[in-house]
This record gives sequence, structure tokens and C-alpha cells, in this order.
Amino acid sequence: MRDIAVVATAQSPAIRKEERRNEVEILMPVVAEAFGNVGITIKDIGFTCSGSSDYLAGQAFSFVTALDAIGPWPPIVESHVEMDGAWALYEAWVKLQLGELDTALIYAFGKSSLGDQRRIPALQLDPYCVQPLWPDPAALAALQARAWMERTGAGEKDLAAIVSRFTGRDVDDLLSEPYMVSPLRAHDCGPTGDAAAVVILAAGDRARELCERPAWITGIDHRIEPHALGLRDLTVSASTRLAGEKAGVGNGPVDVAELHASFSHQEPILRDALGLDGSTTIGGVLTENPMMVAGLERFGAAAQAITGGNAGRAVAHASSGACLQQNIVAVLSAEASS
Repeated sequence: MRDIAVVATAQSPAIRKEERRNEVEILMPVVAEAFGNVGITIKDIGFTCSGSSDYLAGQAFSFVTALDAIGPWPPIVESHVEMDGAWALYEAWVKLQLGELDTALIYAFGKSSLGDQRRIPALQLDPYCVQPLWPDPAALAALQARAWMERTGAGEKDLAAIVSRFTGRDVDDLLSEPYMVSPLRAHDCGPTGDAAAVVILAAGDRARELCERPAWITGIDHRIEPHALGLRDLTVSASTRLAGEKAGVGNGPVDVAELHASFSHQEPILRDALGLDGSTTIGGVLTENPMMVAGLERFGAAAQAITGGNAGRAVAHASSGACLQQNIVAVLSAEASS
């Protein structure tokens, strides 16, 4: 296995109101920032992979238009996944393992203001029994939250305490707000927004040339659970547990964990699945959760903790699908495997 590291990251703030810029205009400054951090250009990149969803833009092959932000001429080696950018990173990591190139650019973008975010995610549900009901993400998450609370004995105050850690707001003040879908309130649901994120990967000595303290990916794995919600236990995340084991999360202490928990109750579910204790600093998306981008941002945030010298070992997690259906877990370290 080749040693591969995150050498540069960049992201835009999530704009919750309608973003006047198109996808290319949102991406261009973020790509430029990532390149500027390591002093290279698209000519130095061996492979480019993006993550997005055409359903957000409402047109087929919208990701092709976004390539204008990268500069695809002369022709580049490029791929795309109809997923969060974290899965594009996984594809790029596999491509680098083949040994044919040494650098990869990964970017993700999502302009969720163009569509109804209560309906679009329902398109990925079971098309026969669930999708025709058009359940929105918060409604499905509320079912999961209620089941988790009944199993663990946790209460709404526990959920508010998680939100308070991210927002700094008083727990009692949070509990005084009305429900969105019981037992979840608006602050229990990470808000979407228009955003973009970029990560640059490099292998071996090339990573050491580009970055003084690379964030080495020492393990990465992703797993998927049954499509039908009734076929799995929503109070646990078996796919996260298995992905974490395969990635090697338990092989050492974890200083920082960036968890893609889109709803407050999902954080303790993910913590339990990954075996994280109170010594780990937890980051998340309860204040900013842009579709197709938030997962890649977790990789960027975990890498920044390493490259900035604030952590020696970090975990990045991304999720896709209803109630934590699909999960990808990676371990990043200041030390390469070899």
C-alpha cells in the first residue's frame, strides 16, 4: 500500500439563502485557495474527482459545467461520483494506490437552494413503499431519534447538551423552542446551504514536498446497510462500526473525530460505533451541513487538525442516505504507515 496524505484543503462558508453565484463561481475561489496553499496548478494534478448531485441543480450532467472551475483544457484525467465528495476522495485514494500518478484533486459542491430539501432526499428511498410517502430527512431522523432514546434511556436534555456544545447556547433555552418533528427541534438538525470544498491528495515523497506536516491516511473503508429501514436497527450504526474496524480506528488514541452526524442524536450513535471516549474532541455539522459537501469537509477538518499540529491522530467520517445508511471512515495521522 502506498502512503497517501491530505496536503491541502479549502472550503467556502455555507450560504443558507439563495446563492447568487452559479456552481462554477462558488468553486473557483475555493479551488484557487487549495492550489495556493501548496503552490501548484491543475497542470500538477494527475487525477481529478468530484462529488455532487444533479438533482440539486435540476439538470442532467450539471457536474460537467462545474469542470470549468478546474480548467479541463488541455484534457485532464477526471471522474465523478453522484455522492458526497467524501466518496470522490475514496475513489481518488484508490486511483493513487495504483501507482500511476502521485497527486489528485477532489472537490465537492452543492447548491441546495435551487430545490426543496424536504423532498429531494426522498428520491433515494425505496421507490415502492417509502418514496411515495415523501418523508423528509427530519421525519425519518425523528423516528430514529425516538427509537434510540427508548433503547438508551436518553432524553431531550441530552440532545440539547450536544447542540449546546456546538452553538454555545443554554440548554434550557434550546429546550424551550418548538418541535420540528418530535423529539427533534430545528437546532437538532444540521442546516443545509450552498457550498463547495476541495481536498488535494499526494503520495509518498510528493506529499512531503508539498506539505510540511501531511495528514497521512493510514486507513479508510466504507460500508452500506440495507435500503429498507425496517431491515436494520436504527439505534446503532453497524456499517460505521465495521468501517471503523477496517480503517483501524481502535489501533490507537483518537485526538479529534469529525463526525457527519446530521442530527444531534446521531452523534452518540456514531461515537459508540467508533468506540470514542471523552478524551476525543468531536467536530460535526450541526451548525453547517451542506449537501454533497459536508462529508468531504469532515475530511478537510480532520486533516487541518493534523497539518496544524493540533492532533497526532484523527478520524474523519461521512454519511449518506437516510438514518446513517452508508458510512465511510478514515484514520488520519501525522505519521505515515511505512
